[in-house]
Amino acid sequence: MKNIAIITARGGSKRIPKKNIKEFCGKPIIAYSIEAAINSGVYDEVMVSTDSEEIAKIAKKYGAKVPFLRSEATSNDFATTRDVLIEVVDEYKKLGKSFDIMTCIYPTAPFVTAEKLKNAVENLVKSDADWLMPVVAYSFPPQRAVVIRNGSLEYQYPEFKNTRSQDLEPIYHDCGQFYVYRLDVFTGEKEGTGKILPLDMPEEETQDIDNMSDWAIAEIKYQKFIENK
Repeated sequence: MKNIAIITARGGSKRIPKKNIKEFCGKPIIAYSIEAAINSGVYDEVMVSTDSEEIAKIAKKYGAKVPFLRSEATSNDFATTRDVLIEVVDEYKKLGKSFDIMTCIYPTAPFVTAEKLKNAVENLVKSDADWLMPVVAYSFPPQRAVVIRNGSLEYQYPEFKNTRSQDLEPIYHDCGQFYVYRLDVFTGEKEGTGKILPLDMPEEETQDIDNMSDWAIAEIKYQKFIENK
């Protein structure tokens, strides 16, 4: 089987300027995703999809390939990640290259490691699932959520207000780090099972990075993560 890792890194971040190449604990944050993919040893191609020459230059420095830049259609604020991935797959077909497994890795995911990617790809290949998603459990059970209505607090789910937290079913959310797909199912060339394989991640190895406060927290967590490796 042939595998490709696609790191999606559009330029022009507004909330955190140059977010995808901003220095994170000593090197551009995108470098972590690139190095993890390369060091995993499971990919025939590790590439960065970007519309930025600056990002492309840094990506190549850390070992990724950038055989083409994004089109204008996949560089605007309305383009979806799926649009970007489909464009990459189509461009590779023009180059005479096709793949069986595709991993989409975000450029701001320093907690992604070579081992996680290797395990994720291997787990998907030996399963009957269509794709794999890393997830993390909510730290506080959503079933015990409260809402403000007419100036008063109310339980969102009153049927759980007296249920012990340990008796509630764990609920998970997407880590926002990477996804692994069977490419023929993703592109619609083959009908899938509809099954998504979970990869349970510890909370200390996940962090959304949407603003500078998130960035600071992520650096603290990452330094602890490295100490414990």
